[in-house]
Amino acid sequence: MIPTIPDRVQSRVDRFSFGRVVGEWGGRHLLQGLPPGPDAILLDSNDYLGLAGDQRITEAMCTALAAGGGRFIPGAFVPGEHPQIIVERALADHMRAPAGILCQTGWDANVGLLQTIADPRTPVYVDSLAHLSMWHGAKVAGAPIHPFRHNFPGHLREEIRTYGPGVIAVDSIYSTNGSRAPLAQLCDLAEQTGSLLVVDETRSLGTDGPLGSGAVAALGLTERVPFRVASLSGALAGRAGFVAANGVDFVDYFRMESLPAAFSSALLPHDLAGIAAALAAVRTDDWRRERLVVVSDRVRQALTALGFELESAAGHIVALQAGPDLRAMAIRDFLEARGIFGSVLCPPATARHRTVVRLCLHAALSDTDVDRIIQACQEVRDTFGTVPPAPAPRTAPIPKQSAVQTGESTR
Repeated sequence: MIPTIPDRVQSRVDRFSFGRVVGEWGGRHLLQGLPPGPDAILLDSNDYLGLAGDQRITEAMCTALAAGGGRFIPGAFVPGEHPQIIVERALADHMRAPAGILCQTGWDANVGLLQTIADPRTPVYVDSLAHLSMWHGAKVAGAPIHPFRHNFPGHLREEIRTYGPGVIAVDSIYSTNGSRAPLAQLCDLAEQTGSLLVVDETRSLGTDGPLGSGAVAALGLTERVPFRVASLSGALAGRAGFVAANGVDFVDYFRMESLPAAFSSALLPHDLAGIAAALAAVRTDDWRRERLVVVSDRVRQALTALGFELESAAGHIVALQAGPDLRAMAIRDFLEARGIFGSVLCPPATARHRTVVRLCLHAALSDTDVDRIIQACQEVRDTFGTVPPAPAPRTAPIPKQSAVQTGESTR
């Protein structure tokens, strides 16, 4: 009997429920651990500057909600006097870009951007650890997708030599391991090959550069990077995405041609008020960035001395390489029993058997919190070691186009 379409869908659901949750994970969900207690140290949020719940932001949002009204209109019809336009200009100015446009989410921003600048004749070269939204945007555009080895401009140059100029898509700071892209080298390569560079600044906007203007601005590369994208669910503690563009006329084009923009509503008044207040706080509170650097440096130096391979010398994202899912679950449980709550990133956010336990450091951590984090990680080393077991060798090569890419739940 030929299975019906509903049967095939249910088969896929069962393959996850019974094959993955019951079979691979022993009946426990890998992403669901203990509930945090009152003394828990929460390192599972993208709130790097510790702004979530800040009184200035909550008051701005409550005032907007109390005012009522607001124009609930499609994003493509936003008029020039709309509050969204004002926030877009403020964000663009902050990132030192001529123009920018808000989207409902960071996922929509990346998908919409790649969809509007790539096409079936334009190759898209994506760092193997770049956010999944970039891969999906290139797929929506029908573009040929060519992954290149993580942070390896030499391999990227070989790919461009083979397939021709195209769009280069990278993250400024990568979500799964905290490594930083060699942005200056990538700018050189894009210019030398006639390609176009797109940088996702989700994890550097607010934390890097003058007043938190981002990694591209920190390196003086704003005029050399045509497009930057960010999810505001990071340091700005908001619910939206943003595309910064080096051409003012791109905004109207994007609003009409990007499918996520054209078929989504404008942002709600209280969300816009929250974003505006968060941006003001980011620009004012230099101490938050300074504290984040101190916390990150101390944790990284201690974990490196303990023997952990962190893949980056600096930054607020610390990834403990766990390997197989069950080992990651055991490490997660071990940390949570000591009051340290991070995030488990597994396929499709990572490659199979390369699951990580990610600790997102933030500016609100006290010195005592940092001591507890380091002590817990020392106990992880003593119990589990610092090097995960090597994955079993593949019996057949994985086709290039099916390589696993990264993603985050909060976009």
